[in-house]
Amino acid sequence: MAFYYLETSALVKLYVRGPGTERMLALAARSSENRLAVLALSQVELRSAVRRRERNGEIPALVATQLLEAFKRHLEARFVTQMVTDFVLDIASALVDRYALRAFDAVQLAGYSALKNSMGIDVPVFVCSDQVLLTAAQQEGIPILDPCS
Repeated sequence: MAFYYLETSALVKLYVRGPGTERMLALAARSSENRLAVLALSQVELRSAVRRRERNGEIPALVATQLLEAFKRHLEARFVTQMVTDFVLDIASALVDRYALRAFDAVQLAGYSALKNSMGIDVPVFVCSDQVLLTAAQQEGIPILDPCS
């Protein structure tokens, strides 16, 4: 059993097929007994990613709605959720000063740090498909996993 923090670029692969989906499905399978965490902000980012694919004609509206409903169920029953707090935002601001990160990417990485601090000895693996964000995480000494590699 392992503990994984799913940044949105990896999380979306559980719901929309693409490179890395099979690895994410294996990681998230109930039989694996892995623990999964997400940042509360991920619900907005995932919704945006799914609706963008719907608007672009990549997935039908009904499928988009079903994916979002499945995610809502999983969010309540399966994921540990790290809230976006003032502490998280302070860490994110410092990360933006250190690395060339977009705001939401810095908040995601800061959410990981806050979760790690609150969990004590149980250090999660940062799962992400964004190379800039993975590089920043690696430079912070965070264990990383790119489901596409």
